[in-house]
Amino acid sequence: MSGSKPQVRLIDAREAGVDARGLQVLARGAAAATGAPYTSRSYRFPFALIAAHEAPVGVDLERVEPFDADFLESICTPRERGLVPAHARALTSLWSSKEALAKALGDAVLYDPRRLDSPMFWPGGEAGPWRAVPLDVAPSHNGWLCWRSVG
Repeated sequence: MSGSKPQVRLIDAREAGVDARGLQVLARGAAAATGAPYTSRSYRFPFALIAAHEAPVGVDLERVEPFDADFLESICTPRERGLVPAHARALTSLWSSKEALAKALGDAVLYDPRRLDSPMFWPGGEAGPWRAVPLDVAPSHNGWLCWRSVG
């Protein structure tokens, strides 16, 4: 498995016949069942994303929604302000990429998004040992996966 991409699973609550709470329970169980040393989960009803890997991993899932200028200012580095189109899909993707990276780094709450460069702008989806890819979840949602490569 060395150097491999993390396993990712999308759970759809509608297909599973569960509510928001049931989705979280299902996702926690699915993450634990992987047996992987590192897992990450993200929920945005009706979906949950789970990532499992042999090294640190982070996943994030967000519904595409309109954002105001204040939100843009609160998440962008100075360099990113000129690079991100001010439309809902791009801003959601920017936020989701930073959340996935912060989770992979250890604790998303500890990272100020204004000081964390988005994986959206990493050449070839790579920055040192870190890798990142957008996930095709649904037209209404954006997802990102970040992980530390091994090997």
